[in-house]
Amino acid sequence: MIVLGIETSCDETGAAVVRSDGEVLSDVVQSQVKLHAPYGGVVPELASRDHLRNAQPVLVEAAARAGMELRDIDGIAVTCRPGLSGALLVGVQAARGLAWALQKPLVGVDHLVGHLLSPFLRFAKLESPAPPAYPFVALLASGGHTALYRVDAASVASIRELGATRDDAAGEAFDKVAKLLGLGYPGGPVVDRLAKEGNPEAIDLIWPMRRRGSLEFSFSGLKTDVMRWVEKNGRPGNDTTLRDLCAAFQRRVVDTLVGKAVTAATNEGAKTLVLAGGVAANRELRERALTAATAAGIRLVVPPFRACTDNAAMIAYAGAQRLERGERDVDIEISPNTALPRVTRKGRGERATGV
Repeated sequence: MIVLGIETSCDETGAAVVRSDGEVLSDVVQSQVKLHAPYGGVVPELASRDHLRNAQPVLVEAAARAGMELRDIDGIAVTCRPGLSGALLVGVQAARGLAWALQKPLVGVDHLVGHLLSPFLRFAKLESPAPPAYPFVALLASGGHTALYRVDAASVASIRELGATRDDAAGEAFDKVAKLLGLGYPGGPVVDRLAKEGNPEAIDLIWPMRRRGSLEFSFSGLKTDVMRWVEKNGRPGNDTTLRDLCAAFQRRVVDTLVGKAVTAATNEGAKTLVLAGGVAANRELRERALTAATAAGIRLVVPPFRACTDNAAMIAYAGAQRLERGERDVDIEISPNTALPRVTRKGRGERATGV
């Protein structure tokens, strides 16, 4: 089955053509990074307008790169949740119109499910790891989400949250710290580059939510600690101190993510740990996760860099799995929330038993 995927959940307008076995025939992404950079973050209204401008040319380009006409596809998959409501609406309406015009089946896809299934993608000119075997544990870390999941199959009903962040997502913390340090947007790649040249032990920052046995995360305290350090010592220039501060911050985020991910995989008896989401492109996270997973006898699977950030190929693949099961969506509801059941409560305090 050949499926067209459409992704407009945030600041990337994406379209891709993917086979149901994971082979990516085309993957087109129109980034809005330059559009939002002056504001230090994504502006929802600007994002929606840019999706409107780019949806048609991106769809046409995806079909052209796949060497086919849009009428040659077998079905359409579109991100319908979670994300910015206006941005999601653009993609869903485009998918509805196209499905009606071409008389093709249509399914909505949860953006997080797409990320969790991204290691099944195979790109022609990129080295892709062998796909994970079910069940596996996945760490999904991005600008808007940070959570651990047990994945037993390619469906919402077969994915269970093991622990998630109570406040900031890991990627959000990277961007906010980068903005605090005057490093621009998006901040993650810049912090990662500078951290490589710094000493993570040179500056004493708190360790985020290190409670033994907990699979929950919290990064707001660490972000605040960096802010207090800057208030006390001043914003560092382009010097050793800046690199040490980035290294100290990144080491605490990375080691927290890795430690809890390996613990989750061990607790679940999973032989494979998957890294997914934009933060999975972080150099140090990949390196330290590989070391820790190998020591625990667990196989680490990380998608190619282009499959970690938001893309339509993962949406097409996730949608193809639904279509092959005979599922169809007559109506698609958009939502800012994921369909995956959440067990981690937001904010402080003990989690209630059974919640």
